[in-house]
Amino acid sequence: MKRRTLLAAAGATLGLVPLGNPIRRTLAEEPMASAETAYDLVAVKNGEPDKLLDAAMEALGGMGRFVRPNQTVVVKPNIAWDVEPERAANTNPLLVRRIVEQCRAAGAKTVYVFDNTCDNWRRSYKTSGIEQAVRDAGGTLVSGENERYYQPVKVGGKRLLEAKEHELILESDVFINVPVLKSHGSATLTVSMKNLMGIIWDRRYWHRNDLHQCIADFAAYRRPDLNVVDAYRAMLHNGPRGVSVRDVTEMRSLLVSTNMVTADAAAARLLGLAPDQVDYIRLAAAQGVGRLDLGNLAVKRIVL
Repeated sequence: MKRRTLLAAAGATLGLVPLGNPIRRTLAEEPMASAETAYDLVAVKNGEPDKLLDAAMEALGGMGRFVRPNQTVVVKPNIAWDVEPERAANTNPLLVRRIVEQCRAAGAKTVYVFDNTCDNWRRSYKTSGIEQAVRDAGGTLVSGENERYYQPVKVGGKRLLEAKEHELILESDVFINVPVLKSHGSATLTVSMKNLMGIIWDRRYWHRNDLHQCIADFAAYRRPDLNVVDAYRAMLHNGPRGVSVRDVTEMRSLLVSTNMVTADAAAARLLGLAPDQVDYIRLAAAQGVGRLDLGNLAVKRIVL
């Protein structure tokens, strides 16, 4: 079977349809929203997840700045764990739903949602609430569990030279990265750059070979068009899966940026950390992926 036929067969139970002609991005290619935006970062607080997103995207000029009619979009939340939304191990389903709705309203042809989960993918998709949220919004869920759909790519980093990346990312027009803010036993924090580990197959290599440098290397290679950091509930302890709701605090906040380093630097500060205390943020900034000096950037703060 050809690769596309295999992908269609694997996603049949989730409503996956065949992709169009592949669009292979080069390492030097800029995000789809190449026009200058007024803000490097939009930070919104005191609202429900969908309202937070609405306010942030309005400040950035609307989802139409990033998604154009008839484009294929991939939305990558964290759906790694078979736990309820209140535990904040996964991205908030209401936020995911609103992103899919906005993409469709902007004219997207198809909006795919997937993650290479840690727990069983069917249970994680369902228990997280994201499966129902995506269906309600008219998106298309895809399993990330099969190695056949991860294609070799050259990363060319300091430590990470190559990886296997899911072909949905390689063939999409727009890539929206939607991490949840939480602690992580190995990486200190998991935010935008760490969330990219859910689009690759061979992540065990990263853990064995300088995790922070591998995260920074891959961030230099794959740069999402938009990063939406879910900080409605943040996991302060026992990440990335957590133990109970006692690990979680309610922040009712959202961070949005086209740049992962900027988004992650702001997320670190939300949890009381200096950005350079998180090694992969510091390393990625040093490699030119983005800026962590928030005081010298254009930041829009909104209180609902």
